[in-house]
Amino acid sequence: MKPVPFTYIQPRSVQHILDALAEYGSDARIMAGGQSLMAMLNLRLVEPKVLIDISRLEELRNIRIDDNFIEVGAAVTQAEFLSWPHLEQEAPFIARALPWVGHFQTRNRGTVCGSICHADPSSEIPLALALLQGEVVLRSKRGERRLKAAQFQTGMLQTARGDDELVVAVRFPRGVGTKGVAFREVARRHGDFAIVSVGIVDTGAGMLRIAVGGVADRPSCIEVPRTISSSDLAAIVETFAWDLGGFDDLHASARFRRDLVRRLVPSLVVETLQCAA
Repeated sequence: MKPVPFTYIQPRSVQHILDALAEYGSDARIMAGGQSLMAMLNLRLVEPKVLIDISRLEELRNIRIDDNFIEVGAAVTQAEFLSWPHLEQEAPFIARALPWVGHFQTRNRGTVCGSICHADPSSEIPLALALLQGEVVLRSKRGERRLKAAQFQTGMLQTARGDDELVVAVRFPRGVGTKGVAFREVARRHGDFAIVSVGIVDTGAGMLRIAVGGVADRPSCIEVPRTISSSDLAAIVETFAWDLGGFDDLHASARFRRDLVRRLVPSLVVETLQCAA
């Protein structure tokens, strides 16, 4: 199949994008890398009247460090972020998770913010945003606002972005996980969407934060003490796995997903503590 006819806009500036979004609202779609959107267009799962291509806008192709955050612009590709020379030092968890995002070819086109906006519960970058407690920067002609990960992703493929808003950047806290991180996912093949993914960071405050993707309709997090016993951890993970619920599809059953959580989390807790030692 092919997309329905649409008007193509290549904006000259962020302000040009905001003007177009204010005019067209829900009839417009933003395209950055297009790795998910193009398939949805071809299958006519979405039928926009206007397509706004931001991929060549230099104003949004920046990675910036301030006192507390790494800010990644909306047109920065996953490959560009992965090759950023400060990534391992400033965001060690992302350095471990990004190589699992798609394949080399798709990372050259797919963007960091695009993955956040697509909000697939199996995706690694939304998991990283939730685990690191990052935030999303949205802008419209009405002004700018920042939403935490838990506020932004509202469900499967659903976010709190308004029809007239542009995600201009995503912000990851600096230095989280420098005392210990771990990441693992189970998929049919490397590069496929995860059946279950688990990430852990040592927060540096005597706690480990654990995030699970691929089970609920969005990434879910809990915190446990670094000194927790194996029996107490097993009990907490058991409750956590049941609370996630899960779903059956052609890749795995809800029961299998929950069992993966029970098996992966304890081993990754050990890995995180060893990394911090």
